Amino acid sequence: MPTDNERIERVLDGALPSESLAPQRLHRAMRHATLDGGKRLRARLVYATGRLFTTSPDTLDAAAAAVEMIHAYSLIHDDLPAMDDDDLRRGKPTVHIAFDEATAILAGDALQALAYETLARAAWPDAAKLAALQELISASGSRGMCGGQQLDMDAGGKTLTLLELQKVHALKTGALIKAAIRLPAIVANADGAARTALDAFADDLGLAFQIQDDILDVEASTAQLGKSAGKDAAQAKATYPALLGLDGAKALLAELAERMPKHLSGFGARAEALNALAAFAVARRN
Repeated sequence: MPTDNERIERVLDGALPSESLAPQRLHRAMRHATLDGGKRLRARLVYATGRLFTTSPDTLDAAAAAVEMIHAYSLIHDDLPAMDDDDLRRGKPTVHIAFDEATAILAGDALQALAYETLARAAWPDAAKLAALQELISASGSRGMCGGQQLDMDAGGKTLTLLELQKVHALKTGALIKAAIRLPAIVANADGAARTALDAFADDLGLAFQIQDDILDVEASTAQLGKSAGKDAAQAKATYPALLGLDGAKALLAELAERMPKHLSGFGARAEALNALAAFAVARRN
């Protein structure tokens, strides 16, 4: 049986347009950004949440692919010269370096559109498809990821309070992570108690993931990260180590690591995969 990583790589390969189809350059750029790299955390969260409700991976392939496409699009645009201006992502040249800036913008736009198309084509009841589309669109837009990116850019060189910093990353990082967890709950028609528990888990996971990202930017090398290290300090970005110090950021991370499994205690052994992903988000080094 393939791992979740192997499964989503195969699903994405089949969902993305072939490089042989026109416009070939755009399709090559989309595949460059999406395939052969990344932790696949969001797709893995889709499958792991599905296990809480004994939903088959086949049923969730569309959701897993869609969140990965949205994530890939966000990375393409995040790396552009007008944003974070980076030339390395997932251990290979960013799209605007490997191709050009205009193609990178178009590749991101096309991946976002393909994500919604993929959900719209899912073999789910219409009500579930509509709810899933609304969830992913909301998580991606000005009230989610794009809004968080704007707040992050606005915060450059400023000292934020802890609540302000958490608001930035609840949108920029946490919204898509929460969507990855909410989509399988929508498909499974989960009850209110289950959704409340999953939302609490998702909020803590998104925060923990961002804190560890900030810590790794300080402590890890470019080779370990697969992207440029030390950029947060160089760009005077608002981060948890900058606000709390490294020890304070690590203490908050440890608090979240202890709290996350408690949100899922009502699911028993079915939560094993989600708890493992939470532990990975906290402990990862690359």
